[in-house]
Amino acid sequence: MMDPTSLPYRPCVGVMLLNAQGLAFVGRRTERKGASEGEGQWWQMPQGGVDPGETAEEAARRELWEETGVRRAAFIAQTEDWLLYDLPPELVGVAWQGRFRGQKQMWFAARFEGTESEVDLRPRPDHKAEFDAWRWVPVTELADLVVPFKRDVYAAVVAAFAPLIEKSRA
Repeated sequence: MMDPTSLPYRPCVGVMLLNAQGLAFVGRRTERKGASEGEGQWWQMPQGGVDPGETAEEAARRELWEETGVRRAAFIAQTEDWLLYDLPPELVGVAWQGRFRGQKQMWFAARFEGTESEVDLRPRPDHKAEFDAWRWVPVTELADLVVPFKRDVYAAVVAAFAPLIEKSRA
């Protein structure tokens, strides 16, 4: 049995994309064998790894585009610190080819400035489709939609961006 504490955290970013009503974008994860969330249908905000040489904000903009097709978004805030989560024991050694114990995530809040017709979940070159459906939800519902081991991070993101959520409403 692998000791998870011997593994590093995967550097990652996430984006809370807010519309004019202060609702957050969530996508339903495609069902994929070996997915880092395990099996099941989960909703989540756009997120993904930081590539070598990228800043966290560059990674967040890239992930937002790769997963949603959205380019027209104003980035308005980021979390003060990295937020950590550990994978459950059954996924350690499986997710991300067994190289990480979980993720350290820098989260960004962004105001959606496009139209819903711009949302495009189709795969991008060198990037598989992450989501098979999407919707806008009240931020108070986010933690209940995500896979259980990410719920504390989602609650922390909502708390960090709470003052901005009111301001994002048109």
